[in-house]
Amino acid sequence: MLKKVRGTFVMLGECIRMSMDNIRGNKVRSFLTLLGIMIGVTAVIALISTVSGVSGSLASSFSSMGAGRLSVGVTGSDLKTGMTPENLAQIAALDSVEGIVPSVSLNGRVSYNNTVETNVSVSGRNAYYFLSNPDLILQGRALNFIDDDNATYACVISKNMVETFFFGVNPLGETIYISGIPFTVAGRYEEDSGGGVASLFSGKPDILIPYTTAMKINNTREITSFTVYLKEGTDSKTAASEVEEKMDVLFDFEDDCFTVTAMTSIEETMETMMGMMSTLLAGIASIALIVGGIGIMNMMLTTVTERTAEIGLKKALGAIPWQIQAQFLIESFLLSMIGGLLGVAAGLVLSYVLCNVLETEFVLNTGAIFLGTGFSAAVGIIFGWAPARKASRLNPIEALRAV
Repeated sequence: MLKKVRGTFVMLGECIRMSMDNIRGNKVRSFLTLLGIMIGVTAVIALISTVSGVSGSLASSFSSMGAGRLSVGVTGSDLKTGMTPENLAQIAALDSVEGIVPSVSLNGRVSYNNTVETNVSVSGRNAYYFLSNPDLILQGRALNFIDDDNATYACVISKNMVETFFFGVNPLGETIYISGIPFTVAGRYEEDSGGGVASLFSGKPDILIPYTTAMKINNTREITSFTVYLKEGTDSKTAASEVEEKMDVLFDFEDDCFTVTAMTSIEETMETMMGMMSTLLAGIASIALIVGGIGIMNMMLTTVTERTAEIGLKKALGAIPWQIQAQFLIESFLLSMIGGLLGVAAGLVLSYVLCNVLETEFVLNTGAIFLGTGFSAAVGIIFGWAPARKASRLNPIEALRAV
């Protein structure tokens, strides 16, 4: 029994050696055959790894923007169209709430000396916004509670606005006109939250002014959008329910007057979408692997025809069908695996380059690597089976006549 097992391993070793010799003996044809597998695996690895990196960047961006926060949008009712500052104070008094940041948006025409910009994004915020983002200000001061209480005409401008209006000039203390109203520049901040894909979701406007001043310009006393900052350790779902209960009371329990959104739910939705996209792209890229498998089958069928005499001689010397089949199957498997391993290496390099271009973190996706190599092995066996079976079933007498 032991001798039989040993003989089997020796035979398999000889099959591997002869398969490698045959692959090396037809270098150009072998390379063109495994190229299809290599391209398919490269596409699968690159797409899945890049999507994983982008997904991680988006998740990090959402987490940094939305950790411990709730976003509230008010559509209002016939009797109450928004939230007053007094209503916001009631929300801020809830046990789970650390603070409230109202957002009053407007697009204004901004001018300084002879430079004019239209449709500039201006947003009204309160002092708590700057207290909760202590690293926001790059130069000058933030807006404070005095600005909120007195609806002052002070503003904080973005780096982009500094480059537009004050290139080479210190902007602090200068006067800009927003919709014809003079504002004093109190400070500047960095509006980009991190570059790359994450920067698309930073959501920061070009100019920040006190929210009370923005309400005065918009001629309104009600706020339709605000962010709730939660106390540390507070469960966002529990806090959202608490905020919704208070909002229901303020809107007399009318339906569809507001929405309370936790950023964690958006993050979960984004992760689901990115997972579906990754699966879809991997499925599309796998078509290249199938095409490569067909190429392997074509080459192996041609090889069987070319090596008919060799097969007949082996059978005449006592080789049994499964041994012939094993040799051709191993050769097909080796071709596919060589292409697969080259594809894995090329895919990782391509993914690294794409992640650098997109300014996202490169993620070494081991699942994608196992998928690529596993798919390569399966393609080699599946598409090599028919040629190997054909070789094993050749009649030795007819095969020798072909010599």
